[in-house]
Amino acid sequence: MNFSAKTVVIIAIGAALYGIGGLPMFGIPVFANTTLKPAMAILALFSVLFGPGVGFFVGFIGHWVTDMFAGWGVWLTWVLGSGIVGFVIGLFPILTKRRLKYGSFGPIDIVLFAFLALLGNVIGYGTSAFLDTVLYAEPFTKVFIQLCIIAAGNALLVAVVGYFILQSVAKRNRQCRNLTEA
Repeated sequence: MNFSAKTVVIIAIGAALYGIGGLPMFGIPVFANTTLKPAMAILALFSVLFGPGVGFFVGFIGHWVTDMFAGWGVWLTWVLGSGIVGFVIGLFPILTKRRLKYGSFGPIDIVLFAFLALLGNVIGYGTSAFLDTVLYAEPFTKVFIQLCIIAAGNALLVAVVGYFILQSVAKRNRQCRNLTEA
């Protein structure tokens, strides 16, 4: 991954938006310290537009920001989980050969995006749940319920909100590619 000034700025903006947007006041509480965050769409957008490296750091740093400002302390296991979610969703441009950049977001892309959202949440927050059980002796039942709720809820939220955002991005990219010089 190239850490150019542009990449660092993109990560900083994405992490700030995801971090602040992830605060409990912007989420829907569903279980013990578990909140469905519309900010997951921000993580997905930055991951899809800029790839897995940016996705990882936006998720990791952004979740760290959320935890710091939320007042419950930084849970590194869940910070890591958000980084993994961003990384997995960030595989989208690689797997689609960057079709979105050229204005294409068809049915196969939609299914792949939804699948990566679910897979990223299961792997990322599954890692978090596993580490909570091993490192913090959290009850398995509690973290498993957290995992199920978060993976399903976030994947659905990211798929629905992301669909509309990515359709708009594809449309804009199509229009920009149709411009010709006079």
